[in-house]
Amino acid sequence: MSQSNTPHNGKLYIETVGCQMNVLDSELVVAALKQQGYDLCDDPNSADTILFNTCSVREHAEHKTYSSVGRFKYGKRKRPNLVIGVIGCMAQQDQDKVFQKAPHVDLVVGTGQLAEIPTLVDEVRSTRKKQLAVSLKRKEGSRDEVAGSFESYDPLRDPTMRPSPWQAFVRIMIGCDKFCTYCVVPNTRGPEQSRSPVQILSEVKTLANQGVKEITFLGQTVNSYSHTEGGKTYRLSDLIALVHDTPGIERIKFVTNYPKDMTVDLLEAIRDLPKVSRYLHVPLQHGCDSQLKLMKRGYTVADYREMMGRIREYLPDCSVSSDFIVGFCQETEEAFQKCLDSVNEFRFKNSFIFKYSPRPGTKAFALYEDDVPELVKKRRNNELLKLQNEISGEDNAEFIGRKVEVLVEGPSKWANKETRKTEDSSSTQNLPGWHGGAEPVGGSEAAKEPELIQLGSDSPKETISEPTQQQLVGRTKCDRIVVFEGNPRLSGTLADIEVYDVTQTTLLGEIVTHHLQPGSSPLLPILG
Repeated sequence: MSQSNTPHNGKLYIETVGCQMNVLDSELVVAALKQQGYDLCDDPNSADTILFNTCSVREHAEHKTYSSVGRFKYGKRKRPNLVIGVIGCMAQQDQDKVFQKAPHVDLVVGTGQLAEIPTLVDEVRSTRKKQLAVSLKRKEGSRDEVAGSFESYDPLRDPTMRPSPWQAFVRIMIGCDKFCTYCVVPNTRGPEQSRSPVQILSEVKTLANQGVKEITFLGQTVNSYSHTEGGKTYRLSDLIALVHDTPGIERIKFVTNYPKDMTVDLLEAIRDLPKVSRYLHVPLQHGCDSQLKLMKRGYTVADYREMMGRIREYLPDCSVSSDFIVGFCQETEEAFQKCLDSVNEFRFKNSFIFKYSPRPGTKAFALYEDDVPELVKKRRNNELLKLQNEISGEDNAEFIGRKVEVLVEGPSKWANKETRKTEDSSSTQNLPGWHGGAEPVGGSEAAKEPELIQLGSDSPKETISEPTQQQLVGRTKCDRIVVFEGNPRLSGTLADIEVYDVTQTTLLGEIVTHHLQPGSSPLLPILG
């Protein structure tokens, strides 16, 4: 379906739930609609097009979306021109069921048809007929036919929709062929397909020209990347090397990794290429082999231990984070204890922890009984989170007194909140394009929000009083969150920070100043 060429002067509102992949999808959708003349707004009551970009990984996410959609059940009485759309993973999973549960929804668009949204919105507005655009289900055709029904249109970008003006996601592959028994992603994202390295390099150059300093490669199992082009097969290590020297790019990250594909060539690339972050997100999912087998993860705890050994050998300064599911089918107290033991052994930087919820369309839903009581799931979730937070705090404490290099993302959420309290709407204190971004992956059950501390008299350091100072936030090369006082003009730069205190989630620091002799050339940090 070709895009509409009809300009529109309406307003667009979009809500995003889920992972980084969904955040990127929303950026692309907004960019496409802006090309048609739409203006993005933050008030759904003033918009004539409202979109909900959805997640199907957890039942809670689906309930949240249907609750949000329900707020506009009667909106068309006053705004008959209003178009309401449900897009993304839940749309691909539920399809016509969305119309049944929410009859006031006008269009349902799956993950493979997002490029068609401008045309579909125009079609709804002109005909008032519901529009459904989804990809083939995994068993509705051959692998090539199903793969062909999932379309990627990644080069279309919109800077205002990014986590910060200096950071951008780059999708290097779509879909998944792992078929873990609990997971809907192979259904909602389709077969695994890797994008062309030439296209990816071009996109990275475009982002660098827009001022992006840090790129994050995205894939359901990102280290499974493989694409043959020009007679050469590119793996993730080759792709990283290809984009590494792009002028303007300072940091390269990638998520999410699959344990069995953590190859030596990838670890060597991380070790040898200075712009690559020393951070790996590699979900273990459980510390018990019988649970991993039921989940069909394809590895044992011993396999994961061997992988961690390789990581420590090649990258001794690398931090590793993980995902865990508690309360999966047939999980006993003994099995859960093994989960606690694995967190104690591997000492992850942080873990995203989820209570299992059965998802229709998965093997676990069809084969296994959801036999762990909800109260037991909640207790185990809290126990594992408590242990992980203790380990995170202990490991963070090792940074006290150390100097770390931080990519400054901008004012912290606390600083932005205070600015909104004290400044009127014409204020220029906030950086252009800066916004809070989407929820952290995993949501409230997975991990606590980063503790962005109000630095004051109770802090080990005194608050800097100059009006140009704000609490800023950034991340180290090993992905640890750092907050410190500084001028917002530092945003988008690399700064040296000395750590003087920590919490379980955050390093607290101050900018390192340099005393230079006359005639020396290095630039000082911007302090105000």
